[in-house]
Amino acid sequence: MSAPDRDDGDAVTPPGWPVALRGVTESVVTTLGPNDRWNVAALGLHAPDDPGAPVTARTYGRTRTWRNFAERGGGVVQFTTDPRTFVDAALTVREVDDPVLPSADAWVEVTAEEVGSEVEGDTTVRTWALDPVEQAVVSERVPTVNRGFGAVVDATVAASRLDVTGFDTGELLDRLRYFADVVERCGGPAEREAFAAIDEATGWRERAESDER
Repeated sequence: MSAPDRDDGDAVTPPGWPVALRGVTESVVTTLGPNDRWNVAALGLHAPDDPGAPVTARTYGRTRTWRNFAERGGGVVQFTTDPRTFVDAALTVREVDDPVLPSADAWVEVTAEEVGSEVEGDTTVRTWALDPVEQAVVSERVPTVNRGFGAVVDATVAASRLDVTGFDTGELLDRLRYFADVVERCGGPAEREAFAAIDEATGWRERAESDER
């Protein structure tokens, strides 16, 4: 296997991948379920530190992604800048007929092999090595920075941990209040629509009001 390409910002483009990765890159993955429909979920991609090492990802507990990785051996990783897609993937159960989502700017079909596991509290965390099979860039854009988009992504993480053992609910609600304010001040229509979907999926605002009483 050839070594990854690195740029001046320490991003790495692993062989066979359509985009450069840095740190933990947020993506959306579709995996084929037993009903022959594609489950949509959020997936953090860990860029390799060593030349030739694979990109890795983690699943937490007995999720659909874990089951489908284990039973089907892979999925389709996708990159998108649509915050609504991230909210759907992280906080709702969504199944589609086609593996590549309309909002994907690039995608890569991968095989997934479990290479490690550990237990955090009551949750089994599994690490998967992802190897590319086929990839495509659907559209290229000039990147822009929108704090609202970042706040939506962080909010999906906080919202998904509500009521999970080991996480403080009050602290998570404080984070969600902060992210909501950032989206309101800095986000555009798409970010505000995405955050409204977080509200609807979790009901966190009602919980936050009760917490304040």
